[in-house]
Amino acid sequence: MIFICSVFVSILIQLNSVDAACPRVVTKKEWDGLNPLHVQYLPRPVSLVIIQHTVTPTCNTDAACEDIVRNIQSQLMDQNNFWDIGMSFLIGGNGKIYEGTGWLHVGAHTYGYNSKSIGISFIGNYNSDELKPEALEAAKALIKCGVEKGHLAPDYHLVGHKQLIATESPGRKLYREIRTWPHFLDDVSSIKKA
Repeated sequence: MIFICSVFVSILIQLNSVDAACPRVVTKKEWDGLNPLHVQYLPRPVSLVIIQHTVTPTCNTDAACEDIVRNIQSQLMDQNNFWDIGMSFLIGGNGKIYEGTGWLHVGAHTYGYNSKSIGISFIGNYNSDELKPEALEAAKALIKCGVEKGHLAPDYHLVGHKQLIATESPGRKLYREIRTWPHFLDDVSSIKKA
């Protein structure tokens, strides 16, 4: 009986230590998001992470970040006729991660790459806004968790939005930062669509 209990406790500790590496994600339900109109599943593991920015005001409080995320979803669904919010995840200046389409569903963040990538969007305009260390750390922890959980391939590539389409996203300041991250791919010719 003692052996069974100690094995059970050991398993619980291992499970909790694996989950401890994953940051908490604010779910759609928690930020009062709408249900998607349609869902397309993303084949996993994904080998491409695209970093972008929202070109909205930045946010530093839970209420402000949730309001911006709701507004983005409403605009994309109501005005652009998207099935859902476009991004896989959004990162607030408060250091919190907001669920978009998540790990499992195809997003609508980068034309031509949606069905083979995860789009992580920082809330703000990083041509002018200052990067928050807690937001950067949240994104890094999310990516690490994605690899550990099998959502991202261990040899994934990380790129800036502007490397794939004509845009200023993720902004000069954020682009300069992500160029120093592991797995950053400078030459995208091998992944660029024809």
